[in-house]
Amino acid sequence: MNRIDETFKELRRRKKKAFIPYVTAGDPDLKTTEKIVLSLAEAGADIIELGIPFSDPLADGKVIQRAVTRALASGTSVKKIFDMVRRLRRNTDVPLVFMTYYNTIFNHGLARFVRQAKDSGADGVIAADLPLEETEELKSQADKAEFDVIMLSAPTTPLGRFRKISSYSKGFIYYVSLTGVTGVRADLPEHLRNKMKQLKMNTKKPVCVGFGISNALQAGNIAKLADGVIVGSAIIEKIEKNLKNKSKMVREVGIFARSLAKAVHSVNGES
Repeated sequence: MNRIDETFKELRRRKKKAFIPYVTAGDPDLKTTEKIVLSLAEAGADIIELGIPFSDPLADGKVIQRAVTRALASGTSVKKIFDMVRRLRRNTDVPLVFMTYYNTIFNHGLARFVRQAKDSGADGVIAADLPLEETEELKSQADKAEFDVIMLSAPTTPLGRFRKISSYSKGFIYYVSLTGVTGVRADLPEHLRNKMKQLKMNTKKPVCVGFGISNALQAGNIAKLADGVIVGSAIIEKIEKNLKNKSKMVREVGIFARSLAKAVHSVNGES
């Protein structure tokens, strides 16, 4: 049982939901990312997603695209991110999950990527553009290393396909709450309540919801339905607004994350 499974086991014991923030590694630089991750952990993050920047982030909206551009411009690489995770492991045991695109993993070499990611202290990976039918090779390498490959499901995913995704996914299932790219939304989809009920009836694995969640109120409402709440673009916006003052950036991200964590953790009972 790795850190992700242990986290959800403890959350279930306490009848709490998971708060999962996302940041792009290297935005605005890796030294600042390291401080932000520790700030997120202190603010109450249960799992933290670290985006590995890729030049063609198909699933990401403008906010994360700009974060990726800043990260690449600062010289961020896969190796440097692994080195950062090793440093982070001296100070936090919060599960760390990479979010990236399959091209990055493939070019690094599947076995090499999994081995080095695991050795650095990471717990899993989400390959946003990897279809179910092409997952077997990565899953095989990851299973050997007890490294989680976390699969995505969408509103358009047929139930039969979701069941297969559930059988492949480890750690949790990432449910994309809407069609389209990442980015904050004023309102969340009306279908979400019924969809979560349906999905929870067809899997025993945690289902966590991301895309479009922009504030604590929305995060709390999602926590009533799902096992976890994933927030990315709204956090990246805090980073972007404070690029000229990195100390203020880290502080503002921590304050915002604490409000989100409080909203998620205030929800009691099982969804």
